[in-house]
Amino acid sequence: MGEEDTETMQQLNTSDYETTKYFDSYECSLSPEMKLLAKEELHEDDNIRQQALKQFREWISKHPSIKKCRTDSMFLLRFLRTKKFSVPEACEMLERYLTIRQLFPQWFSKLDITDSEISEIFDNGYLIPLPEKDDNGRQIILSVARNFDPYKYNSVQMARIHSLICESLLDDEQSQVAGYVYINDESGIKMGFASLWSLADLRSMVKCIQNSTPMRHKETHFINIPHFANRIIELGVSLLSEKLRKRIVIHKTLDALKEKVKPAILPREYGGTIPVSDIIKQFKLKLLEKRSAILSLDDMYIDITKQPNISSNIGLSDVDVGIVGSFRKLEVD
Repeated sequence: MGEEDTETMQQLNTSDYETTKYFDSYECSLSPEMKLLAKEELHEDDNIRQQALKQFREWISKHPSIKKCRTDSMFLLRFLRTKKFSVPEACEMLERYLTIRQLFPQWFSKLDITDSEISEIFDNGYLIPLPEKDDNGRQIILSVARNFDPYKYNSVQMARIHSLICESLLDDEQSQVAGYVYINDESGIKMGFASLWSLADLRSMVKCIQNSTPMRHKETHFINIPHFANRIIELGVSLLSEKLRKRIVIHKTLDALKEKVKPAILPREYGGTIPVSDIIKQFKLKLLEKRSAILSLDDMYIDITKQPNISSNIGLSDVDVGIVGSFRKLEVD
């Protein structure tokens, strides 16, 4: 565990919130190209960043319900960059992020790579962060549906592996700026996926992802969708915001995907160079290194009993549950 992770844990383990006002010495690690992108897309420069971090920390320190929270720069920049340095919007997202961790602990707490079920799901290759970023500097996350057994595992375990992978990536400064790309290989998907999620849980999870998770979702690609799975995916897509729906592309073939994503950065099984098994082994070492820091996130606490109408505050009550046919309108190549 690195020095920054140790400091973060020490910050969270204190019992007096007043002593958790943590002001680290931030040094920007972005390349010149990423700094330019941050300026153009996020309105970020040294002065704006410094002022926004100061305002964010002051807001946290005065929040009547937030009792413990990370206040180091890298954590707060997750939210500021996602919200293009709108401090009020970043504050609202942090409040929602802390809240969902307590409303849905089964999905977001005790994320431990040494847990036998999580470890096995990861080793099976269901969800794989690729080691090389794309030409735009974005982190690619590959999901392989056939490697998740819906008859052995449930939706809670699926949610937990997604949460673990995301938390392991969120402090990466380049990804905070450039964003994330998702590739979903649906070949071999099992019929059990159709009943894996209840509609209520699916609605809640989609809202958590859209409103409370500090990630810049840039593109989502689907390949190898079997006919029976169309309705399953259509349901999930129908719950997304219009902005995210427009960023989804359905590919009829792997070759079509390769026209959008450079083949060299994909696993060997998809035309790249590094075997999936090697990628899994390498990233698992990273998960083990970050294990203590990820588990320490559970020390953060917001008193949700002091927040009225909490479900509407985090946007879980206003989801349109109808199928809107958005899946059929998505771009197909």
